[in-house]
Amino acid sequence: MINALSGLGNDTRFIQMSAAIQPGNSGGPLLDQSGNVVGIVTSKMDAVKMAQHTGDIPQNINFAVKTLLVRDMLEINEVDYKTAPSDKEMVAVEMFEHAKKFTVLIECLR
Repeated sequence: MINALSGLGNDTRFIQMSAAIQPGNSGGPLLDQSGNVVGIVTSKMDAVKMAQHTGDIPQNINFAVKTLLVRDMLEINEVDYKTAPSDKEMVAVEMFEHAKKFTVLIECLR
């Protein structure tokens, strides 16, 4: 679930989401209901620091970089990609099988 169209400090490069993430999820795709990538998981809020600052423990406040930035990086590096409409809702199993086809490790060596 998308909670905000910007990250901390109103940073418009990011999407705030409530999907639970764990160590190792960074770099994974954030998918819409049609299985299209809408972001790349980057981080989660530090619950301990936030609790010390506010007195409340945040739950599932996580962030993904928007696909606009990802597309820019792909185009600059001449990497082909496809776009698709978000017009068909998938169930979780379909989305998993769909995402396996295009989820790969990408390393930046520069």
